[in-house]
Order: sequence, then structure tokens, then C-alpha cells
Amino acid sequence: MSSWLPVPQDSHFPIANLPFGIISTTSNPNPRPAVAIGDYAIDLQAFASAGGFESVPEIQLHLSAFSATSLNKFAALGRPFHRLVRKHLQRILRSDTDIPSLLRDDKARRDLVVIPRSEAINHLPLEIGDYTDFYAGKNHAYNVGVLFRGEENALQPNYSHIPIAYHGRASSVVLSGTSIRRPWGQVLKDGTPAFQPCEKLDFELEMGIFICRENHLGEPIPISMAEDYIFGYVLLNDWSARDIQAWEYVPLGPFTSKNLGTSISPWVVLADTLEQARQPGLPMTNPIFPYLEDDEGATIPIVELEVEIHSK
Repeated sequence: MSSWLPVPQDSHFPIANLPFGIISTTSNPNPRPAVAIGDYAIDLQAFASAGGFESVPEIQLHLSAFSATSLNKFAALGRPFHRLVRKHLQRILRSDTDIPSLLRDDKARRDLVVIPRSEAINHLPLEIGDYTDFYAGKNHAYNVGVLFRGEENALQPNYSHIPIAYHGRASSVVLSGTSIRRPWGQVLKDGTPAFQPCEKLDFELEMGIFICRENHLGEPIPISMAEDYIFGYVLLNDWSARDIQAWEYVPLGPFTSKNLGTSISPWVVLADTLEQARQPGLPMTNPIFPYLEDDEGATIPIVELEVEIHSK
């Protein structure tokens, strides 16, 4: 599938992706939903106002979601709705679109709707009310465990039996590019606590998952329904002050060492986009309780990620 909009061959945002985000511009400072394609952003508020969704009644019922200042309202409409919107946008943006008059051949409408991403100002895509940091990657958990406990005790006995996580500070989740200040905290120096700036600031390349549905207090979500609650994915950098963490994490877990900031990318890749990337995960090394067993099969989206460090 190709688009009539020019998309660089190495772009992370081809027409097959179309991630969602929140943008503003100098000419219109109001934050509003958009999708990214190549080097452009499609202003969904302008598109909706120009009648871009008139041919899809199911979308027309929820046009207010495209005027919101965050994606929360759009996300809450659920995966079938996200799928419908993405499919409609792909239909309009593809090279062989059957409705060229809606955008491709209408210059006046294009000028309103299609914005160079270099002119778009990104904002946090959703209002984040809660943030849970899961210890989901076994190799990552092992490597971090070696830092604190050595190879013999890298993984705690409970790791292969129960999901390991802690609640982080939602208010310090920031957009990628936001400056992170090196924290001060207590560290153990030659057996004596000292209060000083962090000397072992670490990064963690992770994937953040946004949830699009709620559950009632005291009513857990069955694992068979868990994927229905996923809105989409972002890249996430879980900044960690390792020397502070080593002294403070016993017995209740990290605190100051982890709340200094968590960086996320601005564009949310919808859950449906990664369906074709699903592969079997790591095999379990021991039996697990039925409430953790997924009848659909143990497949997960496999995404290859790399980090390049550029020092100043």
C-alpha cells in the first residue's frame, strides 16, 4: 500500500502505520488530534470540520473526539472504532484512493488538513492518570538484577511465577526531548550514607502501552480480555538513578531513583498496527496459575529496537 503523499522509504510512518498524536501549530495553538504519515501530520480536527468523515456514520457520531486536547476520548471509544478511523484514513491517503475529491484533489482542503511535521508542535498524546512499570523482559530483568545482586541472585524466586511491577509517578511522564535533571539522593559510600548528585544515571529502552478502557474497582480484567484494553504503543525511556536505587529500593522498591522522569515518544502506534508482528514469546520455565494463562496462544508483538548514544 502506497500513498499519494510522498513518504521517504525509510520513514517510520508509512501509510500502513498512521500513528495518532496531539499537535498544535503557531497559526493554531490549540492542541488537537492528528495522525503522522511520512513527513506530514493530518490534522484530524480540520479534517472532521471539512466533512472528511461524512461518509462513515459510525465516526460521525463521535466527531467531538477529534476536537479534544488529548487522545483520551478517542482511545475510550475502543479498538473497533480505532480500526474504523484508521481504515478510513488509509482509504483516503492511498495512491489509488476511490475518493480523490475528499483530500488528494482538493488543494484548499489539503492546505487546511495536511501539515508538515516540521511545523507541528507535539504534546503528550494522552492525559496520564496512572503509570505502572512492569518488569516484563526477562533478559532486561536479569541484567538489572546482576547490577544489584550478582549473577547468582539476579532474578528473584518470584519472577517466573507472578507479574512484577510497581506504580510509578504519572506526573513525571514527559514527552521525548524534554530535559531531565540529574537527581540528588542518598547513596551508600563505603558503608556510610551520603547525599549527593546521582553518579550512575541509566536509561532503559522500553515500550509503553496505553490502556483505552476502564474497569471497576475490585473487578480484575481476565487475561482473555486484556488485549481489548490496549489502545497503542509508544517508545519509553525509564530513566533510572542506579546508585540511589541500590540504597533505597529495600524493602518497598524504588522511589526517588525512578520518579525523576519517564520519557515517551509523541506518536501512539495503534494496537492493530503490530498484529502482523506477533511471534511466540519466551517459553515458560515452570507452570503458571490458570488466571495467567492465555487461551489465544502466547504470542506477542516482536519489535526490534536499537539505541544510539550521542554525547555532548
